[in-house]
Amino acid sequence: MKKTGTHAWRERFPQFNENRAITPWLRDRGSLTERLRSAGSFSVALLNQSLATPTRDEAGELALKLGQLALVREVALISRNRPVVFAHTVLALTPTGPLTRWMDRLGSRSLGSLLFAHPRFVRGSLNARRLCREHPLYAPAVKALQLTAAPPPILWARRSSFSFGRQSVLVTEVFSPRIFRFPSTL
Repeated sequence: MKKTGTHAWRERFPQFNENRAITPWLRDRGSLTERLRSAGSFSVALLNQSLATPTRDEAGELALKLGQLALVREVALISRNRPVVFAHTVLALTPTGPLTRWMDRLGSRSLGSLLFAHPRFVRGSLNARRLCREHPLYAPAVKALQLTAAPPPILWARRSSFSFGRQSVLVTEVFSPRIFRFPSTL
């Protein structure tokens, strides 16, 4: 479910000076995990994995009823000893399948290492947007990315779904402004 408007999830977005540095990160359909690994030291910090209520737009994207619980996993991707990406993943509780078991066993390993290693995963469209302070993922992203001392007015995010058989997982990745310092060709 994509809304129209300034802050909607979009497959395409205008190229302005303000988003020129983040554009290669938002549009890259490859493994973000592998891209960050190539930049140097890499690790994953598991922040939360529990049953929770997805946001309104996540519920719409996964065809869930509002208020319906799902498995929500949140991690910080750490490169060069600094958190650079807040990843928020939502998996519907039904239908069940191997993805449910795999998510339960991931721990502090990257979901990306699973998604891009198994040939049966199919990635949906890649969408991007700016998250303003009012967006439900803004505050947890600011905290996870350690930006609380001087939070930026917006954060860039991208998301896509990955399907495996009858199951789909929705992955949202919110980027720290620190990522702008990384070479865009990583």
